[in-house]
Amino acid sequence: MFGREAVSFPTCFVQSLATLFLSQLMVSSFNPCVEEITNITYRCMELNLSGVPAEIPPSTQNLDLSFNPLESLTSNYFSAVPALRFLDLTRCHIQTIEDYAFKDLHNLLTLILTANPLRHLGPKAFYSLGSLQKLVAVEDNISSLADLPIGHLHTLKELNVAKNNVDSLKLPKYFSNLTFLQFLSLKSNMISSISIGDLDVLQGEKGLNLTLVLSMNDIKYIQLGSFEEIHLHELSLRACFENTSVMKACIQGLAGLQVKKLVLGEFRNIGRVEDFSNGLLDGLCQVQLQEFVFICFHRFDNCTDTLFDCLVNTSTIRLVDIYLNQVSAVPADSRIHQLECRTCKFSEVPALKLSFFKELRVLRITKSKYLTGFRQKFMDLPNLEVLDLSENLLSFIQCCSFYLDETPKLKHLNLSFNSVISMSGALPLSELVSLDFQHSKLHSLGIIPVFLFLGKLIYLDISYTNTHVESQCTFSGLASLQVLKMAGNSFKDNTLGDSFMKLTQLLTLDVSNCKLIQVSLSTFSSLGKLQNLNISHNKLLTFDHSAYKPLQALTVLDFSSNQLTILTEKALESLPSSLVHLDLSYNLLDCSCNHLSFLKWAKEHGELLRSTELMVCNSPEHLKNANMLNFDLSSCQLSAVLVAVYVSTAIAGVVFLFLIYKYYFNLYYGLVLLSGCRRYAERDDTYDAFVIHSSKDIEWVRKELVETLERGVPPFHLCLHYRDFTPGVPVASNIIHEGFLSSRKVIAVISNHFMESKWCSFEFEIAQSWQFVEGRAGIILIVLEDVDKALLRRKLGLSRYLKRNTYLEWKDREISRHLFRRQLRTALLDGKTEPGRGGN
Repeated sequence: MFGREAVSFPTCFVQSLATLFLSQLMVSSFNPCVEEITNITYRCMELNLSGVPAEIPPSTQNLDLSFNPLESLTSNYFSAVPALRFLDLTRCHIQTIEDYAFKDLHNLLTLILTANPLRHLGPKAFYSLGSLQKLVAVEDNISSLADLPIGHLHTLKELNVAKNNVDSLKLPKYFSNLTFLQFLSLKSNMISSISIGDLDVLQGEKGLNLTLVLSMNDIKYIQLGSFEEIHLHELSLRACFENTSVMKACIQGLAGLQVKKLVLGEFRNIGRVEDFSNGLLDGLCQVQLQEFVFICFHRFDNCTDTLFDCLVNTSTIRLVDIYLNQVSAVPADSRIHQLECRTCKFSEVPALKLSFFKELRVLRITKSKYLTGFRQKFMDLPNLEVLDLSENLLSFIQCCSFYLDETPKLKHLNLSFNSVISMSGALPLSELVSLDFQHSKLHSLGIIPVFLFLGKLIYLDISYTNTHVESQCTFSGLASLQVLKMAGNSFKDNTLGDSFMKLTQLLTLDVSNCKLIQVSLSTFSSLGKLQNLNISHNKLLTFDHSAYKPLQALTVLDFSSNQLTILTEKALESLPSSLVHLDLSYNLLDCSCNHLSFLKWAKEHGELLRSTELMVCNSPEHLKNANMLNFDLSSCQLSAVLVAVYVSTAIAGVVFLFLIYKYYFNLYYGLVLLSGCRRYAERDDTYDAFVIHSSKDIEWVRKELVETLERGVPPFHLCLHYRDFTPGVPVASNIIHEGFLSSRKVIAVISNHFMESKWCSFEFEIAQSWQFVEGRAGIILIVLEDVDKALLRRKLGLSRYLKRNTYLEWKDREISRHLFRRQLRTALLDGKTEPGRGGN
């Protein structure tokens, strides 16, 4: 029998195998974090870290340590990463931030401390953050803004302290030092009242660029004069009031406020105010504002006579997700320039009422599933320039002379994503610059010329409008048109004819997905200025150089998803020198040697081609689906005999490698046996069994194995890595010497955790090698009841050796547990000697 100091062949064999697995495991786990940008960005979420990993280089600029138990940030905590610009410490259980915790982080721009149970902040906790622009302290147990030692952060632009316990809007004096502050969120705090003096540090123009968010605070009272002489960029008060009377009184408390944008209303899933009542917004008469946003208000009951009374001097009004189904009254002296109604409840375009907004320049009524009718006409809107009625369900006829003939300055009209629109004749909108009909079904377009009077039109989108172009006069009158998008339509005879002859100023043309099978020789003859052509997703078989030769200003050509096989030499010569983007992907490319010049050109112009990974060969058959740019040009110069030899050799090589791969272990173990590996008769079986298990199954091992076997009769002595491995010795050495070479048998506890663990796979592979060298069945498999047996056999390959070893299934039932323990003891007694008789 060899002692522990001797090294046997089995030991060398197993230890070599262990070293290989261990080295692979160490390489894969060297850095626990995910490196998203080398030496710059690292993501270390949920790794149970207690500090910055030593593997993070000092050049790191972006570091995510969220969801780690850091608990306390001591002085110089981040000294190892002085180049940080972004630091995320979300949910890190931080209770204490000591003085100088962020020392030397002079370049840090963003610090996120969301959801940490802060109890103590040192007075110099944020010292040294001289460049900090954004501080997020959401849900951090903050009770007062005065508790934040940030008065020295002169570069701070954004401060978010939402979802805390702040009960007062009293801004500390240090806010006067935050001269660059643009955003302050106190959303979802405990502010119930606002009093005179709370905002004194913002008086004059100190808060001119500040956005103040007070939404979702239960505000019951705003003292009159609290906002006197206060200038703000934006004030948000959403879901702040419990009923209409409180909301009305608090709005009156805003008297004296000067704000560029005021946001009032509710949230989609939070509606507290019962309904809109006349006079609700009267307090806004004492507020100077440029833009008013009323959002998520679902209770109107047609009582809106005073909705606009105090907004006559407001430049922009946005009504978002408002269940407003009519406009009751409009003040005669309204100066509103822009009105937006998004997701409102109009069933008809209220053109007559809206015509009272005489100063109106922009009108948007969009995204309403109720808006289906357009029967009224706009009356005398001399200043209207933009009309957007997109993403509704409009269906109407006589577009659009009847409705818009009294909007002489209209420049932008958007009727996209509606239902059915019938064209009745030429559009009398001579000042129109852009027109968008995309994804609205158009009737009569393509048959009659409707654009005759649109001489100033620059942008036209009629994509997917069910348009069928039959007449060469379809686009007559568009002398200034620069962008034409008409994807998803069709042309007569599926041929791109002479419809674009008069579009001499065209820069962009999209005729993709138009079922085209041919392009006429004269189609592009007058498009000498065209820069961007999308003719993809058609059925074009050829690229006729004569048809495309006039496009000498072309920079982008998308010819993808057609049926092109090659570009002829003449076609390649006719490509404009200005071309910088050519897409030939998803075509039926021919990679045969007959087209060597095209294949060579493609390789030489890789920088010009786009989506090259999708340029695959369709023929010849043996190259089908191969990337065209990977084609070996030299193969076209080889003799047929030489090609046959190369192919045969390659096939033989592949077969040889496949056989080696498939029978690797058989060959390897055969070599081991031939080398004279012998088994030594004497050995020191210190343990009855070495237990392989996942650390996540340790409770089961302690209860079902340790307590049952070591305290039973007869007792069995188990080898457990957490208890019996020698400290300070490499893990691989412990596994071999203390585990396999000192144990009669091996118990493998197979669970889902076991199959996911690299260490368990490592130990299990060594166990199989140990069993092979020892020449006996010594593995006892215990399969827990929640393991998928099919997956088990497939992943661990158990079918190769189940017949040679003991296989037990553990089920959590009394009779099953009794039978399991009995079978386990029987398996362990096999080969066990009586005390005092020595080893086997």
